[in-house]
Amino acid sequence: MSATEDICVVVPTIREYECMRAYFDNARAHDFDLDRLHVLLVTEDFCDTDAMREMLADEGVSGEVFDGTRREEWYEARGIAEYDHLVPAASHAETSFGLLYIWANDFDYGFFVDDDTLPHEDFDFFGRHMRNLDFEGEVTEVSSDENWVNVLYQNFEEHGLYPRGYPYAAMGETVETDTARVSDVVASQGLWTNVPDLDAVRILMDGDLQGQAQTRTTKADYAEDFVAARGNYLTVCSMNLAFEREIIPAFYQLPMDDNRWDVGRFDDIWSGVFLKRACDVLGKRIYNGAPLCEHNKAPRSTFDDLNNEVPGLELNEHLWEIVDGVGETASAGGDSYASVFGAMATELAEGDFEEYENGAFFNYVGEYMLDWLSALDELRAIDPTPAPADD
Repeated sequence: MSATEDICVVVPTIREYECMRAYFDNARAHDFDLDRLHVLLVTEDFCDTDAMREMLADEGVSGEVFDGTRREEWYEARGIAEYDHLVPAASHAETSFGLLYIWANDFDYGFFVDDDTLPHEDFDFFGRHMRNLDFEGEVTEVSSDENWVNVLYQNFEEHGLYPRGYPYAAMGETVETDTARVSDVVASQGLWTNVPDLDAVRILMDGDLQGQAQTRTTKADYAEDFVAARGNYLTVCSMNLAFEREIIPAFYQLPMDDNRWDVGRFDDIWSGVFLKRACDVLGKRIYNGAPLCEHNKAPRSTFDDLNNEVPGLELNEHLWEIVDGVGETASAGGDSYASVFGAMATELAEGDFEEYENGAFFNYVGEYMLDWLSALDELRAIDPTPAPADD
């Protein structure tokens, strides 16, 4: 990384990497300095990595491409091969490799961008996210009597949507809004138009068998930016997200898909629960709203998604209850995110969850969370070095 590259943009992709050209065009149109960006395309061995590198070179944007083989080489080179299990292959949760990469290379900020999205022309995508992270002032604060905030609350009477990961037991909530003075924003979640981010059950209820949804969202559904009140949780989707480096210890994208319980689809959702808990303990904030992106989810079987989600549906109802109240004694020092995350990890690793379907998966997750902190400690012990350029 060069002296000017302080932002690492992580894009998990196996097909639509060309979408990044639209994001670069958006940056140019809004006079955002592309020299600040280093783009990390996380892909698989069966993908055309040469074409991905050529796209970055053609755009004149710094970046690297990591398929599975190159990730393994990266772990070996940095002495953390024993932690290669933390990032499942061919899973959206491989965004965790991006977090390790940011940590090892000392970037100040990270972005997650999904390859089925596009920026809206009227939003300064990168600039708005960065301004959100720097935000200090008054903003709408949302809470509910169920301790959960529906990020689609603003036009709910029209569309009736709840996002993927929102607990079923928390539906029918009474929403309250207030104004709060906010500072210390550490994550900026941009929301989405077109295809809403729903789980398979809700997509089926919306009458769609192609994994999308008949009901769509528009810019009119997002009238104002907001934060969730302390003690309230919210779904955090990684398709359009910016964050400060400091949250990485508490933002591990969970080990989904490649596990003996076949639990999938909750990697970013559960990481968001952990991050919100850490933010509440440490007095930090997650900012939500603009910049919007256009979500163009490709058609796929809703039943495939359902098969991935069902093993974890009951667990998703209870995860937040397990970690709520955990980590209050975390220090306010530099390792505080790790302290809160470690407390939640221990709670899961050592708990008895036999009453839940696939409850042992919580123990598995807790053990991986503890390994995550160990891997970060190993990387911290190595002086940050510039990432090698792609050949």
